[in-house]
Amino acid sequence: MKKLFVGLTSLVWAASLLSLVPVASQAANTITSNDLWGHNTVGAYQNEGFSTTDPRQTVARIIKVALGFLGSIAVILIILAGFKWMTAAGNEDKVAESKKLMSAAFVGLVIILTAFALTNFVINSVITSIGH
Repeated sequence: MKKLFVGLTSLVWAASLLSLVPVASQAANTITSNDLWGHNTVGAYQNEGFSTTDPRQTVARIIKVALGFLGSIAVILIILAGFKWMTAAGNEDKVAESKKLMSAAFVGLVIILTAFALTNFVINSVITSIGH
């Protein structure tokens, strides 16, 4: 049982680390900003290693990765609760414990999905209202 949980946790970690691989920047993601004299200040900082992607999109990407990771944990907990329920062998205490774990994980998953939908809506509204 412990090996299964460790294996699933390792798989989730590996999948979440793959989502952190940098993606090639696109022209739509660059910031073009001029200072008071008309010089492009973003290009000046690009040589020092600063990113040209919009900070709002970076924050949105971080939030999406975090909520995706939490959603994966909730799904793993639901699977673990189902496994505990199936291996309870009629023991009412273990069945009640697994039902409690499954319901808590399901409520957590609903909260995570709601937060994901809400942050998606808010971030898309902010980005489109500003014009980027």
